[in-house]
Amino acid sequence: MDKNDFKFSIILPAYNEEEAIGKVIDDIKLALDNSKYNNSYEIVVVDDCSLDNTVKIALSKNVKVIERKINGGSGASRKTGILAARGEIIVMLDADDTYTASDIPTMLDYFPEYDQVNGARDSEQGTLKFLRLPMKLFLRKLASYLSKTRIPDLNTGLKAFKKEIMLKYMWVIPDGFSCVTTMTLAFLCNGYKVKYIPTKYKKRLGVSKFHPLKDTSKYLQTIIRIILYFNPLKIFASLSLVLFFSSIVVFLYSYFFREKILDITILILLITAIQVLSMGMIAELIVKSKSANNQ
Repeated sequence: MDKNDFKFSIILPAYNEEEAIGKVIDDIKLALDNSKYNNSYEIVVVDDCSLDNTVKIALSKNVKVIERKINGGSGASRKTGILAARGEIIVMLDADDTYTASDIPTMLDYFPEYDQVNGARDSEQGTLKFLRLPMKLFLRKLASYLSKTRIPDLNTGLKAFKKEIMLKYMWVIPDGFSCVTTMTLAFLCNGYKVKYIPTKYKKRLGVSKFHPLKDTSKYLQTIIRIILYFNPLKIFASLSLVLFFSSIVVFLYSYFFREKILDITILILLITAIQVLSMGMIAELIVKSKSANNQ
């Protein structure tokens, strides 16, 4: 397929973004109208029950606007946009003017070779940086380890992907902010080609809807949940190793400090380690079997 043959959709999930939505739409049009993709795109704004003039401003820009009836969250809006999109390639970015629209043509250049292209941010512009930075680093390292792939930016809101592939994993995408993490991990864990390109990240216009503690907890749950869905042995094996090495520590302590070779705690830890590993192997077989049946 020639790179210029496909149609693509730009999805903008929006909630109370009257300060930024107009500028973001204008920037997207400017970037694409001056590129080789100028005649093959649509812009779809998905409004999540905004209480301000977001819808009115978006409609004035002559783009498609979908008004959700219930405030469901960022993920719910993105899923609505995916289902409504007419393009074979979907590009998503936040409607708060934090991402640079001029990166979109560059991202599209990587299709159809890659299945997903993400913008890796060069800075952190959110609130409470002293909390966000260490939390994001921990989550990124954990996700990279569990998915066996280096992930420069785990929860970037600027991403492009093939619609036909994403439709396979709509069932696993949550309604909240962790949806973008899920989209990335679903592709990585199933062997699809994912590309990262550096992108600028600006201070947002308007008020952030991100809650550091609550949303970080959801990100952690999402990482574990997705790996359990697609690569369960990775988690079960890691837990089994922790239990096994714990039994060694208890053995050494009992031998040198209590002069006991065998301790009931050692047996419990060893047996549990074997059971956890066995459960992981069974779960892995089930996942592989389902995957083979779906191909």
